[in-house]
Amino acid sequence: MISLIESEKIKRNKRIYDAKDEALIQEGGYVSPISTLWDDILVGIVLKKPVLLKGPSGSGKTRLSQSISHFFNQPMHSVNCSVDLDAESLLGFKTIISKNGETHIEFVEGPVIEAMKKGHILYIDEINMAKPETLPILHSVLDHRRMMTNPFTGEVIHAHDDFTVIAAINEGYIGTSPMNEALKNRFLSYSIPYLSGEQLKELMEKLFPNAEQSLVQTMLNISADLQKQVMNGLLDEEAASIRSILDALSLSEHMPILRAVQYAIAEKLDDPIERSLVMELCETWVK
Repeated sequence: MISLIESEKIKRNKRIYDAKDEALIQEGGYVSPISTLWDDILVGIVLKKPVLLKGPSGSGKTRLSQSISHFFNQPMHSVNCSVDLDAESLLGFKTIISKNGETHIEFVEGPVIEAMKKGHILYIDEINMAKPETLPILHSVLDHRRMMTNPFTGEVIHAHDDFTVIAAINEGYIGTSPMNEALKNRFLSYSIPYLSGEQLKELMEKLFPNAEQSLVQTMLNISADLQKQVMNGLLDEEAASIRSILDALSLSEHMPILRAVQYAIAEKLDDPIERSLVMELCETWVK
């Protein structure tokens, strides 16, 4: 019997997108740190529930979203939130154009409306960086109604059946604010932890097939130590970022490990004591 997820994948892969949309289909490659996490998130997607990915910077939230886009062969539009995000950034804007000697006002659709109409994935990155008063405009898009009235044109827009919303959040970071309950309750929420152990080793070997095993093992040891110190409260979460560890491994193929870790991890930290601790941990593994 075909599974719910595979059935939806087959259906969505039968959709025909034009050449412009094909460029929006993201590559896969996400490795799940929990065996059930990938399938559990896909179930939420198939059931047309907005999905909220919670986790520290570098835990793979964006890569996970890209992998969902690749899995369903479904284009993805990204919105990067900040305090400057406004309705026009989400929905689009009016502009004046000249056609056949006449001047017209035309509405240029933004990522939310384009994704709704075409049945694409809308990825909202760092959603808690946006001002709380900006996001209520999406409430009717995110709940059972899956529609909205464009405030700039008056058009009533009903979402395409394949329309999907994925949001990502870094909790407790500077510049973020707690999501209000009305917005948060519209999402299914999944915690995305860092990769470690054999899964991280598998990812490293896949991305860097020519790296020496001793180098991979050293980076795994450094990563485990960094994650332990983050859990002990001695290092900021950014120090254990998988993205940064992979950057360090990439550099280490061309320079000494200590310098690679310094550039990819330590120098990103604001606290000089934390920078020193990272380098001390690294030195214990570098012969």
